[in-house]
Amino acid sequence: MTIVLWILIIAFFILSFVGLIFPIIPSVAALWGGFLLYVFLIDAGELSVWFWIGTGLLTLLILGSDLIASQFFVKKYKGSKWGERMAAIGVILGSFIYPPIGLIVVPFILVFVAEMIASKNANHAVKVAIASLFAFLSSTFAKFIIQLVMISWFFIEVIW
Repeated sequence: MTIVLWILIIAFFILSFVGLIFPIIPSVAALWGGFLLYVFLIDAGELSVWFWIGTGLLTLLILGSDLIASQFFVKKYKGSKWGERMAAIGVILGSFIYPPIGLIVVPFILVFVAEMIASKNANHAVKVAIASLFAFLSSTFAKFIIQLVMISWFFIEVIW
């Protein structure tokens, strides 16, 4: 039975990385699903208080990374609130349209159109659309690294 549970835990961890490409899959929930499966069905006392505090804080960082990156890049290039909104909508829609290509193209197009409507300046619209692309890529990379740290920490706690 323990082997089956470990397979499920690892599947949850893999699913958390798949969620980076398909945002409709809740990466954080999958990650925590693996942690909680271990705690409730394998060994309740194995993970330290520091693990729970640390992963809780890292989870907040993961949840805020999209917002932080989007605001940083779009504001840096003086994008509109509609540009920010279209970037978020584009990521969701793009996850259904030939991912991972849709995740890059759809938000770019939506931000470009929103900024063209707002500013009537194609050069500005392209810059903001590229900024939103960098925001998505940088937040995805950050989430990947943070998830990797959390999973590594989990295995270190379990092994030692």
